[in-house]
Amino acid sequence: MKRFSLFLLLAAVILASPAPCHAQRLSEKKKQSLLIEELTHRLDSLQHAYDSLYNEYQMLSAPANDTDGDILIDDDIENLIEYNSDNIDSLLNLYYIQKQIDVNEFDVSTLELDSLTSNIPDEVYIERLKKMNSFIPVQFNKAVKNAIIRYTERMPMATSRIIGLSTYYMPLFEEIFDEYGLPKELKAMAVIESALNPRAVSRARAKGMWQFMYNTAKMYGLEMTSYVDERLDPLTSCRAAARLLKDNYMIFGDWSLAIASYNCGAGNVSKAIRRSGGKTDFWEIYDYLPRETRGYIPAFIAALYTLNYYPEHGIVPAQISLPAHVDTFHVNKNIHFGQISENIDIPMEVLRDLNPQYLHDIIPGTEHSYILNLPHQYTLAYVDVQDSIHLYKDSVFFNSVAVKKIKETGGSGEQRVIHKVKSGETLSSIASKHRTTVNNIKRWNNLKSNTIHVGQRLYIYGAAGKPSGSSSGSSSAHKSSSSSTSTTASYYTVKSGDTLGGIAKKTGVSLNTLYKLNGLNARSVIRPGMKIRTK
Repeated sequence: MKRFSLFLLLAAVILASPAPCHAQRLSEKKKQSLLIEELTHRLDSLQHAYDSLYNEYQMLSAPANDTDGDILIDDDIENLIEYNSDNIDSLLNLYYIQKQIDVNEFDVSTLELDSLTSNIPDEVYIERLKKMNSFIPVQFNKAVKNAIIRYTERMPMATSRIIGLSTYYMPLFEEIFDEYGLPKELKAMAVIESALNPRAVSRARAKGMWQFMYNTAKMYGLEMTSYVDERLDPLTSCRAAARLLKDNYMIFGDWSLAIASYNCGAGNVSKAIRRSGGKTDFWEIYDYLPRETRGYIPAFIAALYTLNYYPEHGIVPAQISLPAHVDTFHVNKNIHFGQISENIDIPMEVLRDLNPQYLHDIIPGTEHSYILNLPHQYTLAYVDVQDSIHLYKDSVFFNSVAVKKIKETGGSGEQRVIHKVKSGETLSSIASKHRTTVNNIKRWNNLKSNTIHVGQRLYIYGAAGKPSGSSSGSSSAHKSSSSSTSTTASYYTVKSGDTLGGIAKKTGVSLNTLYKLNGLNARSVIRPGMKIRTK
């Protein structure tokens, strides 16, 4: 009934809107066919948007329960927590469950459109930026000012949590960038990539604090198997990010362009340089860059500013409890977190928070040596059982059912869904339904073209593999790693008789994606000769 009502509503909107000029020359039957095709595609997009909003509403409405079954609101949880030695190690996991940062709170693509005001004079911002003495050049303009105001005044709770996490992560990132001989200011990129959430997942399936896509992660040596995804390891993925940024700098010789390339890819930055007539300054090629990349450098400058001047804005870092000292162990045998937890009395949540790269609570040490991170206070207890711990309840923790389930997951440890193609479906509509991309489906199923047939079985992996209506977890506000694959944009030239729905079907791109890439909507008119961006 819901879908039928949406169909009628959308039909009324489309029928009331002016038809494209080329449709007037078509036969009534052809126009009817095109209209139905367009209507179907738009309905899918509208249904997807409705399901996403409804799911977000359910997530926001769902109360948190305590162990006794009493309902606790957010403020109650904060008041009940006592920061003491008995529970301090498990607070990070509670933090992520109750207070997970939504990186969509800050959409960098809107910065040039914003017109935010502040009581702080521009001269103060300019002077503070100068005092930062950043190795990477910073500039003050409208977009930068908007970004600073967003971080410091419009999203204080999220910024407070980011600053709290930064006290732990930023010194570690600085050390890594120093190892690679790179500017320490690059640490601020993790703020705009993921809001310092190691479990962040974008809508395009970029993962981790540094938001790597699968192919780029492979290129830079990150391991992704059914058991391990090193994109979720903040330090290992930071090293990969350092190598990628160093490569970008070797290409452009400019840090602003290297950072922009991390967002949209070196190919898009090179294209912007060509279109600008060969200019090599970010602000001179600004208008030729993808929209989200235009906001990326302003957001970077604002994040750097906020990390330096948050006290001046009255921002108090959230209390984020992470171990002051962590010891690392080399593991050469299969070990389950449950074995470790039960032997040394460490909470599972602590193991997961310090070792997020292990997807199923298993360190597959028989494949090769892996690292286990433990808080210092558990070190001696682990050393005492280190040689025999892998034998403890091994038939329970490594039972055949659990192992089989893991083997049925995809290359990065994600649940597999089998989609049976129905009449009228396209790769585009299937990708939209399962919240993934056409390219992902083609890669997972070794497809060489967009051609599929009724009854064909397609494998869909990950949270994106769940039909619309399920959550995909955190999502980044920009396309970081699409970016990182250094792919260039593609365009389709509109021909007589084309519609946006038809173009979506021909190119294997969802209609919603075409809207976003080209700044169009359901009422937009296209004409022969126009260039429609398809990726």
